[in-house]
Amino acid sequence: MDGILDFFYTNKEAIFIIALTIFLGIEVISNVPSVLHTPLMSGANAISGVIIIGGIILVGHADLENLKEGSHLLNLILGIFALLFGTLNVVGGFVVTDRMLEMFKKKKK
Repeated sequence: MDGILDFFYTNKEAIFIIALTIFLGIEVISNVPSVLHTPLMSGANAISGVIIIGGIILVGHADLENLKEGSHLLNLILGIFALLFGTLNVVGGFVVTDRMLEMFKKKKK
């Protein structure tokens, strides 16, 4: 229990920033008109691309010989999750964008 409290005490600024960005993100997204949701999702693909690059870096820096140490295992797990979720977000964004663009094409008679 003391380890958890020490972690929160030493990282209180980062935890505060993460909590603040969560509330700010929810507030911003809830006030966006529905017409703008799809273009904003397309723009989020670039951010997910950066997340994928970060995941590749984390996986690449994970020392596979010393996986028993906590930091190397944590790097590997976080990198794999970043790769997985970032890739899902990019693919989903492109699928939604493609469907949106199909709506604007002229229909053949």
